[in-house]
Amino acid sequence: MERFRGYIAGLGTASGTRLVVGHWPDSPFGPFTDVMVENRFGSRLLLAPSEAVARYVSSTYTFDAIDVVPVSAFLAEDRLRVDGGPLQLSARLGPVTPLGRVLEAVPAPLAVHPLWLQAINPLASLIVRGVRTAGTTGDRLEFYGVRSIRRLASAQCSWNGEDMGALRPVSPPVRFGFSSVPARPQILAVTTTITARPAQKEGIHAWKTAFTRMPSPSGPIPVRPESNRAMNTSRSGWAET
Repeated sequence: MERFRGYIAGLGTASGTRLVVGHWPDSPFGPFTDVMVENRFGSRLLLAPSEAVARYVSSTYTFDAIDVVPVSAFLAEDRLRVDGGPLQLSARLGPVTPLGRVLEAVPAPLAVHPLWLQAINPLASLIVRGVRTAGTTGDRLEFYGVRSIRRLASAQCSWNGEDMGALRPVSPPVRFGFSSVPARPQILAVTTTITARPAQKEGIHAWKTAFTRMPSPSGPIPVRPESNRAMNTSRSGWAET
């Protein structure tokens, strides 16, 4: 079982290009940031900071091309900045959304547990169109435990120095995996759990048993690796300590 704790930001641009930024201060690969890009023609590109990350992410999601380039991110209380190869992104964070407030009230161990995420998956897709909390990709099971959501108030994006236009919804939905990001530009505090898919003959009972003794998450999520400040995940995941 592999766990990635961090943030996912999804946004569209007036150029028709849609971006999904994964900022992972805590992961099996150490801290890293990657960017999934789908242009208006439907071509999907991964910007990954290392060969190891590129191999792992491309074996889990679908892309037409992969670029291994330096990718860096800076996440503050009110701003996200990403620099990766041809991409420069600066986004201003807005308030926590109403749904984000609801999610903050869910106890942390429950909010990220695969059994809970599997149970609420049908409801999630009804509340936010195109979004799922559990699914399969190849021989892997994936679970997205969202702790909080903030709106993206504005963003400036450029590609090879050319402006990509104003902030727009993520429409049409991106097609990297079994789930898209919300259509409204947002950043989510999330724990992603990925595990091998149980053999077919073991059935659903074996799948459930695999998680009954799964340890509960604990400890803070760092804002950035080089900082001593941390995100407090006991409640919202946004208050700095």
